[in-house]
Amino acid sequence: MRLLLYYVILLGSSYVISTYGPHQRAQMTGDILLGGLFPIHFGVASKDQDLAARPESTQCVRFNFRGFRWLQAMIFAIDEINNSSTLLPNITLGYRIFDTCNTVSKALEATLSFVAQNKIDSLNLDEFCNCTDHIPSTIAVVGAAGSAVSTAVANLLGLFYIPQISYASSSRLLSNKNQYKSFMRTIPTDEYQATAMADIIEHFQWNWVIAVASDDDYGRPGIEKFEKEMEERDICIHLNELISQYFEDHEIKALADRIENSSAKVIVVFASGPDIEPLIKEMVRRNITDRIWLASEAWASSSLIAKPEYLDAVAGTIGFALKSGHIPGFREFLQHVQPKKDSHNEFVREFWEETFNCYLEDSPRLQESENGSTSFRPLCTGEEDITSVETPYLDYTHLRISYNVYVAVYSIAQALQDILTCTPGRGLFANNSCADIKKMEAWQVLKQLRHLNYTNSMGEKMRFDENADLAANYTIVNWHRSAEDGSVVFEEVGYYNMHVKRGAKLFIDKTKILWNGYSSEVPFSNCSEDCEPGTRKGIIDSMPTCCFECTECSDGEYSNHKDASVCTKCPNNSWSNGNHTFCFLKEIEFLSWTEPFGIALAICAVLGVVLTAFVMGVFVRFRNTPIVKATNRELSYVLLFSLICCFSSSLIFIGEPQDWTCRLRQPAFGISFVLCISCILVKTNRVLLVFEAKIPTSLHRKWWGLNLQFLLVFLCTFVQVMICVVWLYNAPPSSYKNHDIDEIIFITCNEGSVMALGFLIGYTCLLAAICFFFAFKSRKLPENFTEAKFITFSMLIFFIVWISFIPAYFSTYGKFVSAVEVIAILASSFGMLACIFFNKLYIILFKPSRNTIEEVRCSTAAHAFKVAAKATLKHNTASRKKSNSIGGSSASSPSSSISLKTNGNDCDPTSGKHRPRVSFGSGTVTLSLSFEESRRSSLM
Repeated sequence: MRLLLYYVILLGSSYVISTYGPHQRAQMTGDILLGGLFPIHFGVASKDQDLAARPESTQCVRFNFRGFRWLQAMIFAIDEINNSSTLLPNITLGYRIFDTCNTVSKALEATLSFVAQNKIDSLNLDEFCNCTDHIPSTIAVVGAAGSAVSTAVANLLGLFYIPQISYASSSRLLSNKNQYKSFMRTIPTDEYQATAMADIIEHFQWNWVIAVASDDDYGRPGIEKFEKEMEERDICIHLNELISQYFEDHEIKALADRIENSSAKVIVVFASGPDIEPLIKEMVRRNITDRIWLASEAWASSSLIAKPEYLDAVAGTIGFALKSGHIPGFREFLQHVQPKKDSHNEFVREFWEETFNCYLEDSPRLQESENGSTSFRPLCTGEEDITSVETPYLDYTHLRISYNVYVAVYSIAQALQDILTCTPGRGLFANNSCADIKKMEAWQVLKQLRHLNYTNSMGEKMRFDENADLAANYTIVNWHRSAEDGSVVFEEVGYYNMHVKRGAKLFIDKTKILWNGYSSEVPFSNCSEDCEPGTRKGIIDSMPTCCFECTECSDGEYSNHKDASVCTKCPNNSWSNGNHTFCFLKEIEFLSWTEPFGIALAICAVLGVVLTAFVMGVFVRFRNTPIVKATNRELSYVLLFSLICCFSSSLIFIGEPQDWTCRLRQPAFGISFVLCISCILVKTNRVLLVFEAKIPTSLHRKWWGLNLQFLLVFLCTFVQVMICVVWLYNAPPSSYKNHDIDEIIFITCNEGSVMALGFLIGYTCLLAAICFFFAFKSRKLPENFTEAKFITFSMLIFFIVWISFIPAYFSTYGKFVSAVEVIAILASSFGMLACIFFNKLYIILFKPSRNTIEEVRCSTAAHAFKVAAKATLKHNTASRKKSNSIGGSSASSPSSSISLKTNGNDCDPTSGKHRPRVSFGSGTVTLSLSFEESRRSSLM
């Protein structure tokens, strides 16, 4: 029974071996068998299977010359290895190569033959039959081309751990080793290509593009990665479309309509040549020639698209091509292909017929032609000269995919060589054992491939990374039209090196690029026009971020490059120019010594100091004259010194504010003014008390002695000093740069505490108010003492100045704050100097006749008798009112007329005595008043 079962399996397996899989193949026996999957045709014929009869296998159509060249590269590599004396000596490699027709179904049909053969070998039927003609297992598969096809094949081969090395499948999904256990490749993954495409778009400053991807496992993951890269760069995709070679005509036309109506000029395509060809045809039909195509490696050098008749639409295409390689002897190998010599390769016959547009004898296609199913072609001998025709098959200028196939075959051969030369104890398997080259299985080859590390004949390092990918770079090509025959020329214009740091990966020589086949100017593909420097991009509601309006930068902000997203704020010490394209340093302003206004104020202050010093000099020179003595010369000296300090303090407000000047100027001004007003207050109050006293006593003289006067001045000034000390200790003023004003930096003093400044000025004004009160009461003193009137006037000036100063101080800014205070100081200082001293200075210098003791005595006596007369008159009036109230209204009263005679004779300057007479109605009363020198001195 068991023998019968094995017999049935053997018969079934023989049937599978002979019939399973596509009938057309390239096959050669050997000790070790390699499988191959190549797209010898672009697709299959569309045929509706109604299942009324047994379904027929779909027919492959449209011969792919480049795919056939890739197949030839595999055969060429195997022949080289078999003829090598160093690589796999005494071991012959065989192959079984099938056509995938660029479809999943055909690829799986071929893959099943590889898997079925391996399962039959696992049954170990040698004891039941003679299997000398038995085909060995396929230990590795080279292919397939398209990512969608490789994905399906990898799922099947992965179940049996048969290594698969693809030469053109770049989908990033295939890097998932958990799902695709045995998949490897010699082409870079799309993970890098999508990044490279985004870098190119950013390089040319495009932000409005169209994305088109094939509806398969190659296009969808590639465009998904591309979208993420675009989002990171703030670049917008206007349209995101899927495409397939099996789309209906109306679907292709609808897609072309959307592209034609889009304002985006750059079209990024992740698709194979057969998938994108229907769209290219429609674009050519509509004569849409103003688009720039960005091609993925799947069609960047596709002979299906790179045709002269398509160049009007696709000229100027920027494509990512794989790095080309050199295969010695491959050119001659391609040229020596002939149907009669290559009997092991059944694809050669169809290649020959398609190349020369003929039919070979006993060709099945000839029978179809006779039945009228195909167009008529002449017969050919099979000995025609292949070099006499133009065919993509012989386009070996840049071998890219062919070189990847070559590398894949040699990688498998090197893994087999490592197994062959393995030393027991250093192997990769259990207990460091080695595999037996004669009995090895596919999983052992897979293990060896994962640890492959060798240098090929070209000197290149070959090693698969953790994702089973080979490190590789891209060459950037630009599609030109040949001036000789109008064909497509792939001009290398740059490269993309994925293994260097970001920013140095992309290189493009713009001078070599021809846009749309003729222009050297980079096309514009942005949603909005570029914003010029000095403006920024403003958001438009309900539009993508790439669509914007240009908004001028605000004052104090700038942008110095096109398409600025935001305006940059100028530093604090800078301001933007009129166009907002750059910042210039702000002008620094303060009340300078060199500006006209500062010079004028300084001159006024120096003039005040000089005038005050002059007055002090005059007073010192004439210190023994009655006028100087009468004004209390010691206090006058202190007063004049304080005025010098007031004028000098104004100079501290001029010049660039420093911390020390800011801390000095307000206390200097406040203490100087308080000292000045204290002197005026004490002097005025002293005179007032003396003259209002009925009989001057020794108590008055003692109370208003010189020491006490200085003590009162010191006490009043000391209060101001304490205010300043507390201020400087708790909140000291400091230099401050005010940036609030456009284009100007004002260097001012931050007073530290406005309240302290208020106390300082308020205390000064309080003393001035008290002084004003006493001066107002003293306004009718003797003529020589009418300085009280001038003090009153000076205090009025003081109040007017400082009351005006408060609103002016808080309403001005910058250097004008200091200027306002300087003006207030100078105005009030000049007012006090002029009102108090200029009248006396005039008498001393120009009216010396009035600067005598007699003049002082006369004025003093006159004032005394005026006071006495008023007192007597007031007393008599009260007496009359009392007598009238007793005697009745009929009683007569004495005359109430009073005459005060103060003729010149009444004041005898020679006698030294004054006898003024006061006449009443009933008679004359003569009063005499005698002043001794000591009395006069006390008054003076």
